Amino acid sequence: MFIPIFVKKTQMRGIYFFLGLSLILISCNEKENKTLFELKDNIQTGINHINTIESTKELNVFKYRNFYNGGGVGLGDINNDGLIDIYFTINRSDNKLYLNKGNLEFEDITNIAGVAGTKPWSTGVTMIDINSDGNLDIYVSNAGIDSGSSRDNELFINQGDGTFKEEAENYNLANTGITTHASFIDYDLDGDLDVYILNNSFIPVTTLGYNNKRGVKEEDWNIKDEYKGGGDKFFENQNGKFVDVTEKAGIYNSLIGFGLGVTSGDINKDGYPDLYISNDFYERDYLYINQRDGTFKEELEDWVNHISHSSMGSDLADINNDGYLDIFVTDMLPEDDRRLKETTEYEGVDVYELKQKLGFYHQFMQNSLQINNKNNSFSEVAFQKGVAATDWSWGALMFDMDLDGSKDIFVANGIYHELTNQDFMNYFANDVIQNMDKLDNTTSVIDIVNKMPSRPISNYSFKNNKISFENKTKEWGLDKKSFSNGSAYGDLDNDGDLDLVINNVNQPVFIYENKSIQKGANYISIELRSKSKNTFAIGSKVYLYVKDTIQFAEIYPARGFQSSVDYKINFGLGENTEIDSLNIIWPDQTLQSIKKPKINKTHLIIKDSVNQKLIWKNTIVSETSFKPIKNLSINDHRENVYSDYDNEVTIPESLSREGPGIAVGDVNKDGLDDIFIGNGAGFASELYLQKSNGGFVLSNSSAFNEFKSQEDVAAKFIDLDMDGDLDLYVGTGGNERSKSPEHLNDRIYINDGYGNFKFKENALPSFYTNTSVIATNDFDLDGDIDIFIGNRAVSGMYGITPNSVFLQNDGNAYFTNVTDMFGGEAKDTGMVTDAIWINLTSNNTQDLLIVGDWFSPTFFKNNGYYLEKYSTKLDSLNGWWNTIIKGDINNDGLTDFILGNKGDNNAFIGTKESKASLYINDFDENGSLDQIPTKQINGSDYPILVKKEIQHQLTYLKKENTSYEVYAKKNINELLTDEKINTSIIKFVNESKSMIAIQNKNRDFDLKPLSHQVQRNSVNTGILEDFNDDGNLDLLLFGGTDHLKPQFSKQDAGFGEYLIGDGIGDFKWQSYDISGFKVRGVVKKALKVKTKEGSLILLGKNNESPELYIKNEN
Repeated sequence: MFIPIFVKKTQMRGIYFFLGLSLILISCNEKENKTLFELKDNIQTGINHINTIESTKELNVFKYRNFYNGGGVGLGDINNDGLIDIYFTINRSDNKLYLNKGNLEFEDITNIAGVAGTKPWSTGVTMIDINSDGNLDIYVSNAGIDSGSSRDNELFINQGDGTFKEEAENYNLANTGITTHASFIDYDLDGDLDVYILNNSFIPVTTLGYNNKRGVKEEDWNIKDEYKGGGDKFFENQNGKFVDVTEKAGIYNSLIGFGLGVTSGDINKDGYPDLYISNDFYERDYLYINQRDGTFKEELEDWVNHISHSSMGSDLADINNDGYLDIFVTDMLPEDDRRLKETTEYEGVDVYELKQKLGFYHQFMQNSLQINNKNNSFSEVAFQKGVAATDWSWGALMFDMDLDGSKDIFVANGIYHELTNQDFMNYFANDVIQNMDKLDNTTSVIDIVNKMPSRPISNYSFKNNKISFENKTKEWGLDKKSFSNGSAYGDLDNDGDLDLVINNVNQPVFIYENKSIQKGANYISIELRSKSKNTFAIGSKVYLYVKDTIQFAEIYPARGFQSSVDYKINFGLGENTEIDSLNIIWPDQTLQSIKKPKINKTHLIIKDSVNQKLIWKNTIVSETSFKPIKNLSINDHRENVYSDYDNEVTIPESLSREGPGIAVGDVNKDGLDDIFIGNGAGFASELYLQKSNGGFVLSNSSAFNEFKSQEDVAAKFIDLDMDGDLDLYVGTGGNERSKSPEHLNDRIYINDGYGNFKFKENALPSFYTNTSVIATNDFDLDGDIDIFIGNRAVSGMYGITPNSVFLQNDGNAYFTNVTDMFGGEAKDTGMVTDAIWINLTSNNTQDLLIVGDWFSPTFFKNNGYYLEKYSTKLDSLNGWWNTIIKGDINNDGLTDFILGNKGDNNAFIGTKESKASLYINDFDENGSLDQIPTKQINGSDYPILVKKEIQHQLTYLKKENTSYEVYAKKNINELLTDEKINTSIIKFVNESKSMIAIQNKNRDFDLKPLSHQVQRNSVNTGILEDFNDDGNLDLLLFGGTDHLKPQFSKQDAGFGEYLIGDGIGDFKWQSYDISGFKVRGVVKKALKVKTKEGSLILLGKNNESPELYIKNEN
């Protein structure tokens, strides 16, 4: 800037100030432009309508439960000018169509085009070329409380001149029900498009009483006609006319279907499209697998271990770049602790168990991210990946937001009035529901509705870091608070990155411009066209190969919630500047390959008639590392019915289902291993003898019937009387508070040498334990076997440290309790789950390593007289440790360990940064102990219990916490008095991951977590052995946890982990399609079983039949 020399100093200071301010403003503007997305001004874009929803006496959320579900977004080039146009569904006024004029400027052509719609309540939209003329038509889904034709869907046929003609009736797509959305697919591969109609039942949920009428067709329900129209439908395209084939195709048409999301894709890679349906309320989701014969088979329970509770939006995409489709479904779990406690009430254990009995499967309040295991199963990992809680969520989209080559996750969320606000529900809602017929003026209804809080919340965006996801909402510029519903992505400005369009309630829409290209990212865009009836090539698969990576996408526009994305496929390349190849599998299953396509441009590819015909093969590997053995002839483990939560309302886990106790050994000296399986209380334990020709037969021994009232949770074959055969030690448990202590007496059975067992009276001193582990060792060095008995818990007193027991053998299988004399510090270590004897300290005696809940893996040195604590680096790792597996992992001659923990795929975990704690005291001074589990937030401990839970146990807290809002703000120090805190037993966990502990020359350990695939499940048991004969120890791990409280979901994402050791201290995880493991349920024990065919892997499962696997000899 030129400054005249005669300017006064004061003027100069003003100019300098102005220059500084300008620089600050420029700097601020530059800072604002650094976000990945920029929210465009509605005046600038020309899109300035608002989906306004106002309550009236005739229409409000009490009359229509979907009142705030909002509208959808449809993207597509309606005039074939190369620019994406936008259609918005509006709930209570005209829908809108905007023509893209370039530069992110749009023109409202709704009236000119004739697509405003005539129905009172529109929901979803799909852009589709239904008549195969090369022009996109618009299919609008309609719903609302009005009956008759007012709910009919509308089909606007593109006339090719900027106008549309409504012709739904002509295509038989008008009267389809109370529709949320529609997905068009070629389900029979006949070249034309069929359609799944997603409906949302209008029947009042409270009238159903969890009645499972999934198989009852809508027409067979004996209800008022006004409640009908909610069953889903499937229409086959027959020569341009859509024919209802719902029943024939195997689609549920029941009124318990509360459909909110439909997404399509080839899940099992057989060439045919499958369907995922997300249902709200108590009905579970549906996974329809195409049978390739004009029918679907609903197989959700065969593929998925648990799902979201109130499933809303959904999407199918390859999130981990392995060429298989994964599933993301949204729910309503808030991330913020305070908001969660103000708006959430978890399903009770009793209700959850009732729903299991009635066939509604395992549903939990959380988003679900199902990772395709490539073997007809999914692993649900939302908590581990950090995407489980995004509040009241609708739109679910997986796409590459930053063009780095990995698909990210976007969630549109918000509810205009918080229908589940607990203070409103408690003080207003019940009266409103009971007295609706008495509200005779508009003001009364509006006043009540306005008492519900209305708080906009931010949408969510998660960056895919390959192993986990990182919340980038604020950094990417997507944190504007709103009430968002439908959303869609597409390249609105043709610059190569994907922009974002969001439909809001009572707010202007959001148009976000993506700035990835400006930040230097590379891309390739693929646009497919076909001369067949399926002109936009719906169902096509595109594979992109860059170096050693693969990206995969399918063309199905209906995604997320009530919305459809653009047909163009965009692949992010990050800094890569060259593509190796591009493969296209067209809907007719022909393959087209393109070598080294140019980057940073859009490729319009028209189907080549001479493409190679693709022959689909079974994608599951036939020769796996292990294979299951069928027809074991071994009975299920049987668990008795008991709920810890009836007596201990606030505990975080159940301890009454610790079985089966399993022992393996050759009891009849025939060279073959036999199996003992301990059952739950009320069921006699069983001994299975191995037959010489294979298989097992139940022993006719009656020795175990006498004690069938006990629960046998641990067992071990040991030569206790030194006569050369294997005797049996049986440990009991059950954690049942109401039973007499005698039910916790362990037992010894003596073998006669031929596999016949007899109970040995008075062999054990009197002690009562919930036995978890039987660890044997001659700790007094007299030549016989002594025993450490690990105690899992004090029955009915979760968290209290029980006393474990040391038993000294006299050589004749009579034992003395020497705990006080020999146990030292080891006797009251904690809630023990496993223990192992090992010579760590280089003397002539074995030392003891103990693990368990709420404490660290702890070594105790045997000094020849008693056990004393020996400090290692393990002391800093308080966890929920389940198992110890020993072996020389790095081939240095020292014993190393695998330590199985809870894993990080759960709502309640502890980390170094945010520990989990447990406060134990008689807080209400009623003579019994109470437990309050907490999690650390910003340095303070907050109860993880919602108000209703904690006050059920501690009723005195009602006086001081008069509202949910008051309770939600309080940490543990604000909730309890100093006296209560100071006199409490406080335990904590700061490590949830399963670990490798490599022993070093200093007799300490170098620690590192096992792979992230292992951490998605608890590790309960395992085996270290050289399975692939390369001289290095490999690792098998098994686990799972169920019967947690519903807010903690289930731990079931693992199916049996096979990890190949490298011989220097690490392991490489093998995918399930390679390993061959597909083990469902809770595995408590894994043991090797010697047979004539070699060693088998026996897996003892709680309340299920055991499984056997054998190594494939390739």
